[in-house]
Amino acid sequence: MTARASKSLEALASRRLVVGFDGVASSPALEELLRRGVGGVILFRRNVASPVELAELVCDVKRRAGRPLLVGVDQEGGRVARLRDGFTALPSLRTVGLAGDAGLARALGKLIGTELRAVGVDLDFAPVLDVDTNPQNPVIGDRSFGRDPARVAELGAAMLRGLQEAGIAACGKHFPGHGDTRQDSHHDLPRVPHALARMEAVELVPFAAAVKAGVASLMTAHVVFDAVDAAHPATLSEAVLGGFLRDRLGYDGVVFSDDLEMGAITRHFGCAKAAVMALRAGVDQLLVCHSSHVAHAIIDALAAAAGADAELRRRLEASEARFDRLVAAYARGPLVRRDLSVLENPAHRAVVASIAARAGLDVAAGGRDPTSRGEG
Repeated sequence: MTARASKSLEALASRRLVVGFDGVASSPALEELLRRGVGGVILFRRNVASPVELAELVCDVKRRAGRPLLVGVDQEGGRVARLRDGFTALPSLRTVGLAGDAGLARALGKLIGTELRAVGVDLDFAPVLDVDTNPQNPVIGDRSFGRDPARVAELGAAMLRGLQEAGIAACGKHFPGHGDTRQDSHHDLPRVPHALARMEAVELVPFAAAVKAGVASLMTAHVVFDAVDAAHPATLSEAVLGGFLRDRLGYDGVVFSDDLEMGAITRHFGCAKAAVMALRAGVDQLLVCHSSHVAHAIIDALAAAAGADAELRRRLEASEARFDRLVAAYARGPLVRRDLSVLENPAHRAVVASIAARAGLDVAAGGRDPTSRGEG
């Protein structure tokens, strides 16, 4: 293999990663990953000081990348909102479900999108499209619009339209459904034992609606669906991602993995091995939210595997083409001038108040963020 070909493989592999980092400023670890060519970064509360400082951080990271870079965040609402102080306090999606108004769900999406765009963010890992059918689920609960698949489908499609109207790529999650599990995939590998007919009637309904609504991206679940593939979680399953998502639902947008450093992956597969499996299965972009050394190991593993397997290289190239389309549509360059007056403005607070009133609640639900690593 020539040096040029090897470099091309490394570039293809590097661009498949969206990475997290520590601190409220760039770091040597992040800068090295940017130099290798990662496709994006994901922000957490550990990266957020004030809105002004966040906007400056995002601008700085994009400048250091020196190329179009996708910046994403989990800004769902309720317990899972990385951006809080200085931003509009968001209701949980359960509250939005209780309100039951698609117009308000769309307005909420537009509100979130407007505030994210103001600080330079390009992608929101929302809305949650899981159906909340299991009261013992430790990780979804009020992150879902509710128990009715049709309502989740309607409100999820409305919210993602609002986000994308504001210029933010939406990412529906967690395909094909994390709502009826008793385990949390952050810690172990859940299984869903339902027959296929039940999955088609419940879990898949909101995702089909999201695809029809033009969702920019979807995120996989680290969950085993026994009726489709009893050996692999959806993130690593070609039967789930190829057979259902691509073939049956006709989806040709970007597929993100959930974080590969979650227990469902690390305890059963290992990050580097899982990354190769995920790309083979049909994932386009891999989230590596915490450790730079894991990100480097994954890049090396992908490049090596693609060098030995022409089919995997073709998969990397197909993922590159899909990601290029997403970046062209949503990634913006560094913001030189920004207007933060849109944050937490009266119109945005009025949308939240209307949702709470329609839901019969005084305030949005709070509580512990089930997706954090002790960040609050």
